[in-house]
Amino acid sequence: IKMASDLRFAVSCSSNMNRSMEAHAMLAKKGFIVSSFGTGDKVKLPGPGPDKPNCYEFGTSYEFIYKDLVDKDKSLYTQNGLLHMIDRNRRIKGDPERFQDSDDKFDIIITAEEKVYDQVLEHFESLVPQENSPVHIINIDIQDNHEEATIGAFMICELALLLSSTDDLDNDIDELLHEFESKCQRNILHCVQFY
Repeated sequence: IKMASDLRFAVSCSSNMNRSMEAHAMLAKKGFIVSSFGTGDKVKLPGPGPDKPNCYEFGTSYEFIYKDLVDKDKSLYTQNGLLHMIDRNRRIKGDPERFQDSDDKFDIIITAEEKVYDQVLEHFESLVPQENSPVHIINIDIQDNHEEATIGAFMICELALLLSSTDDLDNDIDELLHEFESKCQRNILHCVQFY
């Protein structure tokens, strides 16, 4: 049986920029083993207009993205909070990572929106399980803005503490999620996949 603190968490949103990084920062501060990812094709950030997003390949360093946005329009990206967010990100890790490109294994993967949850499931369905070790995939819908990302990170942290409190995660998880769902008033999706 794994000790609670040995549980390996992953948090994922679309671009590994806002929601997953806010949760990554908070879980890491609390001493959890945590990684964060995006599941999109590209890292997309708001641009000067709705039809002009800033797009980067996964693996482009937060450092590069920060400098690129400063060069493009420092006052715009300071005002809308992007530079502050990316500054935080670069202090946590080097670059946004794409979930589908990672070989790491986790006990619990928490996604921040249903589309991301579906992309994670699609990825698992494309794999042939090798070692039959279960991974719990859980979705909590979190809107992609700074305020919601902060609230979402608190919820994810609370959920991580709850899931870490049991000696038998596989047996207790449904009950724990049900309890959490009624407490936080958010609809939770959950399924089990295998590595």
